[in-house]
Amino acid sequence: MTTARTLLLVLLGGAAGGLARALLVAGSSTPWLTWGVNVVGAFALGLLLGAWVRPGRAPAWARPLLGTGLLGGFTTFSAVAHAVDRLAADGDVVPAMVYLGATLVLGVLAAAAGLVVGERAAAHVRREADR
Repeated sequence: MTTARTLLLVLLGGAAGGLARALLVAGSSTPWLTWGVNVVGAFALGLLLGAWVRPGRAPAWARPLLGTGLLGGFTTFSAVAHAVDRLAADGDVVPAMVYLGATLVLGVLAAAAGLVVGERAAAHVRREADR
């Protein structure tokens, strides 16, 4: 795949992912909705990689469009930084630190869980195909 095509796929996916995130958190005064979006997106990325990309069944366009683009735009660290800044600016320093820590820890755990679920699903599909 050419570099230009890869960049276009990332651009399109990122625009869709960013728009989806913005629509989900629009008008919300709580940063915890952004936190939820990031944890769900981390799980989805793990699932995508474990079930489709890593077993080699995904077409070449899938990872840049869906992984880097869509889920990269959906789960963005700049939204986390903004939420932490909002909490800290309001004087909620401890909740800001808890938010940041929970985002990092649960994001990694969610991605790992998605990867395990995806790998198990891929293994199940392979077993069924071998029957």
